[in-house]
Amino acid sequence: MRELTYLRPEDPAAAVAAVSGDPEARFLAGGTNLVDHLKLGVARPATLVDVSRLPMEEVEDLTDAGGSPTGLRIGANVRNSDLAADRRVRERFPVVARALLAGASGQIRNQATTAGNLLQRTRCVYFQDVTTPCNKREPGTGCSAVGGYGRYNAVLGASAECVTVHPSDLAVALAAVDATVVVLGPDGERRLPVAELHRLPGDRPQDDTTLRHGELITAVELPDSPGARRSGYYKARDRASFAFALVSVAAALDLADDGTVRDARIVWGGVAHKPWRATRAEELLRGRVPDEEAVRAAARAELADAVTDDQTAYKTTMVEGATVLVLDRLRQGGPR
Repeated sequence: MRELTYLRPEDPAAAVAAVSGDPEARFLAGGTNLVDHLKLGVARPATLVDVSRLPMEEVEDLTDAGGSPTGLRIGANVRNSDLAADRRVRERFPVVARALLAGASGQIRNQATTAGNLLQRTRCVYFQDVTTPCNKREPGTGCSAVGGYGRYNAVLGASAECVTVHPSDLAVALAAVDATVVVLGPDGERRLPVAELHRLPGDRPQDDTTLRHGELITAVELPDSPGARRSGYYKARDRASFAFALVSVAAALDLADDGTVRDARIVWGGVAHKPWRATRAEELLRGRVPDEEAVRAAARAELADAVTDDQTAYKTTMVEGATVLVLDRLRQGGPR
């Protein structure tokens, strides 16, 4: 058994100080991902800093100077099940509720936290098998997924160093509603768009996010918008529950009175090392009626740079069809 130092700080600043001062320390919240990796030998921290009891468990309305709601602030420790059940989330950000309910199982959603969900590590079989080379787990050893079992591999934004995908459903949904991540670090608090939280692998696949060591996510902020209210999520997977996405689509749609797209947010999961914002497709759809022909053309334009093989060729067809499905539902009847 490997010995660990276990700390339970009293406030977020103390937690940040504990981790930032120790390169071998890690934050521990719900533990649904990290504890698995401790058991597998994938993660071997010397110190665990438990943040699960810190006061970051509220969902609060953001308001303007007049007291009118402008969005929601979600504490980092809000459990997935509680967030999915929150009436304000279901009414104002249905894509978030649906993505949460598509993830894991009821038991895990009762334990998993908002910040922890965003910081999940890949479920690539080679990353989780310490007997195989993996650049993400041990930089410089190689990528076993290249030329190996690759059904879940990325088709966009991959590199020769890593072809894995990001597993979070929630991250895909939050990117579709322009969420902001609130981060506390040794130098104070900063905010960054959730779309900038995760990164493509490049030549540093070991770095999943743009966070610096010791930075702690304390909250996520969701701005109200017409698109957020007309939003939805679809996840294609091997079984009906407790399975990661083969591909997923989160979309938020703001329609003009004549049915044309005033604005759109389209984000794909299961296709890249991070939630993939389909900006090229969004641009092609603005000012158009999002019927099947227009959506398929926009999706194909976004997929123009996709790199596939015999194992992953299905992903381009599947994500195109899922995008058509989600946007048609939103166009016809609102949130689905």
